[in-house]
Amino acid sequence: MADQQEEEDLRMALRMSMQNSPPEPKRSKPREAVSSATTTPEESRRLQRELMAAAAEKRMLAAAKSVPASSSPSKSERSGDLGRKETEMKAKEANLGNELSEEEAYQLFSMVFGSGVSKDILAQWSNQGIRFSPDPETSMGLVQHEGGPCGVLATIQAFVLKHLLFFPDELVKVTPNIPQNLSSRRSSKNQYVALNNFAAFTEDAKARALVKSMGEILFLCGNNKRAVIATLNAIGYGIEGSEDSPKDVTIVQALEGLSIETSSDLQKVLRVDTYTTPASAFKRLEAMIPVFQSRMGALLFLISALLSRGLDWVQADRDDPSLPLVTAPFGHASQEIVNLLLCGQAVPNVFDGRMDLGGGMFLKGISTNVEVGFLTLLESLNFCKVGQNLKCPKWPIWVVGSESHYTVLFALDTAVQDENELEERESQIRKAFDAQDQSGGGGFISVEGFHQVLRETNIRLPSEKLDSLCSSGFIVWSEFWQVILDLDKSLGGLKDSTGQMGRKVFDLYHFNGIAKSDLNGSQATSGGETPIQRPRLTKLRVSVPPRWTPEEFMADVAVPSGAAGSESSGKDTEVAKPEPPQHAPLVDCIRTRWPRAVCNWAGDPPSIV
Repeated sequence: MADQQEEEDLRMALRMSMQNSPPEPKRSKPREAVSSATTTPEESRRLQRELMAAAAEKRMLAAAKSVPASSSPSKSERSGDLGRKETEMKAKEANLGNELSEEEAYQLFSMVFGSGVSKDILAQWSNQGIRFSPDPETSMGLVQHEGGPCGVLATIQAFVLKHLLFFPDELVKVTPNIPQNLSSRRSSKNQYVALNNFAAFTEDAKARALVKSMGEILFLCGNNKRAVIATLNAIGYGIEGSEDSPKDVTIVQALEGLSIETSSDLQKVLRVDTYTTPASAFKRLEAMIPVFQSRMGALLFLISALLSRGLDWVQADRDDPSLPLVTAPFGHASQEIVNLLLCGQAVPNVFDGRMDLGGGMFLKGISTNVEVGFLTLLESLNFCKVGQNLKCPKWPIWVVGSESHYTVLFALDTAVQDENELEERESQIRKAFDAQDQSGGGGFISVEGFHQVLRETNIRLPSEKLDSLCSSGFIVWSEFWQVILDLDKSLGGLKDSTGQMGRKVFDLYHFNGIAKSDLNGSQATSGGETPIQRPRLTKLRVSVPPRWTPEEFMADVAVPSGAAGSESSGKDTEVAKPEPPQHAPLVDCIRTRWPRAVCNWAGDPPSIV
């Protein structure tokens, strides 16, 4: 029995010796004290057990020192290994793909510029930084000096505006005393109204918005799993030192004599870092802002986006991967570049989803809703059709494309995309009608289904109109809708003698960052020689008449203050009579989003070229 107890005690000692935090060895009484007292059998056995436990623990500790690397580590060893692994992972993350291989550099250069790129196009893309305008009235906008990279700058600009206008509270970490008028007003659960004091944004807020925008785009391209940041190999982490370090001097020295004319040149100058967490990517972008502000900034960001997506994935996105992404002969950013930055995929088309051409062939468009959208003059010319994903983005900001340039259109009020009273009523009635449509989309329903529609939508038709609609045994949508338009509102119809029920009035802003934008194609000069060069911001008052009664809007009708859909209040809203409509190509773009829109502005017409 005693032997069994001793064996059990030994096993207990062994288990205790293998705990994460080994206990202090049990100590027997001093030998002198033991010998001076009478030892009972029970004390003798207890002393023996303690000695056995201490001996077992000593053996375990000795064995632990010679445990091979593959054995289970102790707690302290595990924490040390975790620390080393975390450091190694961070280092690996920061240096993943530190330099491109010759094959990758060739693939990248060919994909962007093709094989016969001119030196002029290369110069355009090697001399455009990502910088804010120095002019107070356009200080929230990125200024463009070269013609080619406008697609990159305009898309970054759209995201910057999203953060500046609708997420200002996230930009005040560095500037807690930001003026109150920079905060957006939330007037309802789903409505945000930003204020228009654009000149009041601090440099810190703008820089933070730029970093957030660049990081958001890169992770969008990386399927929210990674962001690849391309910078210059000669700079590396050299500018991430103290705030007093001469970053600009370092960058100027690195760029001195630097030119990119071949894939070999690209490989020599490029440094590529991959990040898998937004925090690490944003920190790196924040440190590298001076590099992106340099003359290589736009090109480096485009390369970052392409590598974040993955070169093979970019080619798979495209309908014709043999064509360069920078189009000849003027070096403009292709639609694929703009779409990559807007939705994370380098698809070439702007319609929703994909178009089946038969025989297993498809044309790829925009598959999901986007944060900021896209409108194009080409749609007004019937060259393409922009889908709802791009026309109705989450935030009222759109990149605007013309034949040769990209600019940005935006609103301060998210309500500009809301349906007005007339549109909401139509949607409600149409939804009830379609629910009863058993014709496979033919647009007609049975008499029984028609009565159900009337009950659900609270429409009370006079008996003569009801009998007329039901006389044929089925009801056609187009005939029903004409009756609704002539039916008084008190009976559930949409008749509106004022012509204001479906009218929307709101403001839009247009920003053209190219330095020559306010020339509007003229040859005006300053001082007789040098053309005026300045980015331009234009405010437009937009009036949208009901889509089925445009003639009522154009009549001499007083418009009350606070008309439906207006984002403003006060004198700015009150319009006694529509001013003569003004026209510019931008208006044609706006009309692809709001048909029959009438626009007015002060001063020179907005330019999209």
